[in-house]
Amino acid sequence: MSHWVPGLRQIRSYQRRWLAKDIVAGVVLTTLLVPQGMAYAELAGLPAITGLYTSILCLLGYAVFGPSRILVLGPDSSLGPMIAATILPLAAADGDPGRAVALASMLAILVAAIMIVASVAKLGFIADLISKPTMIGYLNGLALTIVVGQLPKLCGFSVDADGLVAEIGAVARGIFGGEVNGAAAAVGISGVAAILLLQRWLPKIPAVLVVVVLAIAAVPLFGLAARGVDLVGVLPRGFPPLSIPDIGLSDLAPLFAGALGIALVSLADTISTASAFAARTGQEVHGNREMAGIGVANLAAGLFQGFPVSTSGSRTAVAQHAGARTQLTGVVGAVLITIMILVAPGLFRNLPQPVLAAIVITAALSLADLRGTARLWRQRRTEFLLSAAALLGVALLGVLPGIAVAVVLSILNVFRHAWLPYQTELGKADGVPGYHDVRSYPDARRPAGLVIFRFDAPLIFANAKTFREAVRRLAARDPAPHWIVVAAEPMTDVDTTAADMLRDLDDELNARGTHLVLAELKDPVRRKIDRYELTRTLDPDHFYPTVSAAVDAFRRRTGNGWVPVSAGAAEPGSSTRS
Repeated sequence: MSHWVPGLRQIRSYQRRWLAKDIVAGVVLTTLLVPQGMAYAELAGLPAITGLYTSILCLLGYAVFGPSRILVLGPDSSLGPMIAATILPLAAADGDPGRAVALASMLAILVAAIMIVASVAKLGFIADLISKPTMIGYLNGLALTIVVGQLPKLCGFSVDADGLVAEIGAVARGIFGGEVNGAAAAVGISGVAAILLLQRWLPKIPAVLVVVVLAIAAVPLFGLAARGVDLVGVLPRGFPPLSIPDIGLSDLAPLFAGALGIALVSLADTISTASAFAARTGQEVHGNREMAGIGVANLAAGLFQGFPVSTSGSRTAVAQHAGARTQLTGVVGAVLITIMILVAPGLFRNLPQPVLAAIVITAALSLADLRGTARLWRQRRTEFLLSAAALLGVALLGVLPGIAVAVVLSILNVFRHAWLPYQTELGKADGVPGYHDVRSYPDARRPAGLVIFRFDAPLIFANAKTFREAVRRLAARDPAPHWIVVAAEPMTDVDTTAADMLRDLDDELNARGTHLVLAELKDPVRRKIDRYELTRTLDPDHFYPTVSAAVDAFRRRTGNGWVPVSAGAAEPGSSTRS
């Protein structure tokens, strides 16, 4: 039972000395959960109160079913634009906030279903569908989208534009057209600056809480309401009832498409965050159990007027620094938020809306990884271009198409490496045992009449032609080699298309007096060769356990001596690692 309900295991192993630390950490965490929950709800196009409902239920759901001891789930800045992009086109017909909430709740339930099914099917590896460079680009694009979208709210005006480019133009026209509310802009910009400075110079101080308290105090002090600064107002009192979202069947398809993207981003974010914190505490990360925990957290939120959630690295760090030991920290946070909306729903009535925008903008800035982008530029330009393409996908096509672009680019990058793998010749270098890349050892030697060729990829349909053309170029040399020894250790597979190619290529080479020889072929691959009946064409004597064994056999047969191999001879495909 404890395997499926990790919360029971935590209760059984709970130590009394942890209680005070968990309670204190829960109180500290609550001060961050409330303003961020409201801010991220509005980022998703929803009423601020739904952010609190979501925080309560996801914390409780993950506390029971989540495997991590201290991971904190909740509304997230990276999911907000994805939620808005999914539900707002469906809710825009009548602009009814109740319909938007119902759509967001169903979206959370669909994310939960995807996560739980994927957990049962043990599909935790799907988090690897987005490579780090494309994820960096996606998050950079997301940060840009969030910042631009929040600028009008930060400055006290609104725009009506669809798409990042149009939104940038609308924001510029609003700013230069005199629509900025000076008081709102002063509050919002001051909030951004204060949060960033406190996080930079006094990281142990809860920057968001400090700014929220100061902003609430500034409202009556400077008469901000009379100056046109929008306030959060009194939140609805009470706890939402358990309910199934009331939506139409026609809404399910677009919601499911959005749920797939949200589930992928949430899972990737959770696995990376869980891995980072598990490494500090000596715990292990179980991807499939994490999916189940995230799924239940989303289900709980969706059944109580909430929206999709993910892991928060910043809130988890706050909980850890405050002394959190178990998920009781999250339970304490959920209880305190519940007490607040039942007893004191007006606690944040004087919180300026520009401060919520400031909270979102600073969170968005933390999503951007400019240092990582610069590192990609220095270290690997092709992956920098992938990152830039993912950013443009988000900026030009939108948030949901942007995640699709990121996934497709990651998969195409894997395919590119399989399609055009590194390939080279090998030779024997003085003072170094074995046979090595002649690009690294240009003075290496080989026996006259023999070429050693290495192809660093499984031999499959995508690269069969590339392999064939490379071997043909080697065979076309003058004088033509008698043997072309393929150092096949990197070949982890040979599919049927490649097998047919090898059969035809061997016939072609044999007719020209050149023989294809395979060395270091892995046993599973050799068994596939036998199953394909390739040994009817390929001479069974032309399979050797090592390159050295193949070279020794050739020299015994021919008595040929050693000749130098220049680096320029390693031209099959002239492929290099990019």
